[in-house]
Amino acid sequence: MIDTYGCMLCHNASCSKACGIIEPDKILRSLYFDNEEVVRNNMPDKLLCSGCDGRCQAACPKNIDIKSIICSLERKENRKEIDYDCLKTDFCGIPMENPFMLSSSVVASTYDMCARAFEAGWGGVCFKTVCLMDINEASPRFSAIKGDNNRIIGFKNIEQLSDHSLTENISIFKELKTNYPDKFLLVSIMGRDEAEWAFLAEEISKSGADALELNFSCPNMTEGNTGSDVGQIPELVERYTRVVKEHTNLPVIAKLTPNVTHIEESADAAIRGGADGVAAINTIKSLIEVDIDPKDGIFNSSIGGYSGKAVKPIALRFIAELGKDENLNSKHISAMGGIETWRDALEFIVLGADSVQITTAVMEYGYRIIDDLKDGLAIYLAGHGYDSVKEIKKSTLEGVVSTEQLDREHMIYPKFIRENCLGCQRCYISCLDGGHQAISIKEGKPILDPAKCVGCHLCILVCPNKAIVSSDIKVKKTN
Repeated sequence: MIDTYGCMLCHNASCSKACGIIEPDKILRSLYFDNEEVVRNNMPDKLLCSGCDGRCQAACPKNIDIKSIICSLERKENRKEIDYDCLKTDFCGIPMENPFMLSSSVVASTYDMCARAFEAGWGGVCFKTVCLMDINEASPRFSAIKGDNNRIIGFKNIEQLSDHSLTENISIFKELKTNYPDKFLLVSIMGRDEAEWAFLAEEISKSGADALELNFSCPNMTEGNTGSDVGQIPELVERYTRVVKEHTNLPVIAKLTPNVTHIEESADAAIRGGADGVAAINTIKSLIEVDIDPKDGIFNSSIGGYSGKAVKPIALRFIAELGKDENLNSKHISAMGGIETWRDALEFIVLGADSVQITTAVMEYGYRIIDDLKDGLAIYLAGHGYDSVKEIKKSTLEGVVSTEQLDREHMIYPKFIRENCLGCQRCYISCLDGGHQAISIKEGKPILDPAKCVGCHLCILVCPNKAIVSSDIKVKKTN
């Protein structure tokens, strides 16, 4: 991955305005989102940057050497026009131009927002959960854990449901389907009892919505017997799903909570109730910003929903379990949880997802990320000989095995690339204090002792300069 040296991903970027020939901001954004292949594919036949005076860099608020970054990229041989037809899919039989959707949240909560997302190229939206409750949000209601370049790793929210009236929301849905008939509109609903679930299903079914998502998973509700309180009880999931199916002719999927041990139990309950598919995962219950100094009065903090890159491994685990669930073989699986790039989305698809939903990345970067999602996935499919995104569904699911099935007879040694080593000795200290004392230092650089190494690969993970990689040699254990 090319380092973009702290590019801030500006809106209406000054570098592109200063250039006037190419759009440096889009190139840097594509590199930021792991799309070097797309950038090289889209390079013009004759790159004019080499003879430029670097006015893009002069206009950059951080004075990033944009010219050098762009000039370091080689144009891809056999360049192709990106064919987006390979991204076409469907949601329970309803056509979608691509599998990328906004998930039910603040990013899909008004007509204007959904319209701008459709115009940007999103295949569909799941509108923020419609209910009959009075919604009164807290302020502030977001917090985050950040990593390098101020990038959000984990995001916490205590956001609840749509604060529009049912009448207002139905008007929005009708207008969206009138103006964007080919876009997919999924509407999330939540009731407090059977009567409310039935009423909402009937009313939303008249609005032009394409399908319903049942919110059995919001962890932030102020009223009991709603949200994740329901999703943790399979009997309620089945009961409310059945009620909705009895009062609508639209496809219905159940949005499941990850705050359970076995998500397939709730999924199977939804299917027994008549669901046409499931969505997972909603946010994970969490706590951020703990008060550590009560002397000046304790400030209140609340358990809320955790999302972002940090939850992706957990979401992948649940999608893999749903992908292996035979009761879901002919059902739609809509996946979410930490998706930022096309590669993230691809990981969910190859484990069994038919569509993917995104919120946190949009909150951080905006609807514009759809360009790199579409371009990256389309280039990948074309480069690997696939004609349709549907061909890769579950393509690597069989590789997810139980720990009992892992090879425990062999190990793979790490390989040290000495010309890349900067002599920080991070691998040494990690192996010494957290591994098997298999690394020593000679002339300021690490040396591996094969007799002590167990092939755990901790050294690879902690190296800050990619000077240690996995070797191609698998050796049989001697004891």
